[in-house]
Amino acid sequence: MKRREMIKITSESGVEILCEIRFDKNPKTAEALMRAIPFETRAELWGKEVYFEVPFRIALENADETVNLGDVAYWPDGPSLCLFFGPTPLSPSSKVIKPYSPVNVIGRIIGDLRILEKVREGEKLEVERAP
Repeated sequence: MKRREMIKITSESGVEILCEIRFDKNPKTAEALMRAIPFETRAELWGKEVYFEVPFRIALENADETVNLGDVAYWPDGPSLCLFFGPTPLSPSSKVIKPYSPVNVIGRIIGDLRILEKVREGEKLEVERAP
């Protein structure tokens, strides 16, 4: 069975986002995230993407130039964790989600993605393991 863990991201305005972290495709990246938890950071927005700085750095592993709706990915240029809930400014259409540059996909957002629209630029986020 493939290893999976859950994390919870909570905004200061009360938005809770659950994410399943998978260790199959980019295990070094997933491990680095789980070792860094818990931490606090600030939300940034870019199109239909919430991203936030993380307290670790790791190289590209098995990187992707496009992602799927609901993907959780690590962006080494930040370094940041990215939550994709729709197209970004670089997406060529509403059906293709294109990050700013390649990312390591490490998981999926669980539940209704529209909740991410409630996250505000600059608000504090707490990232922790989900019970």
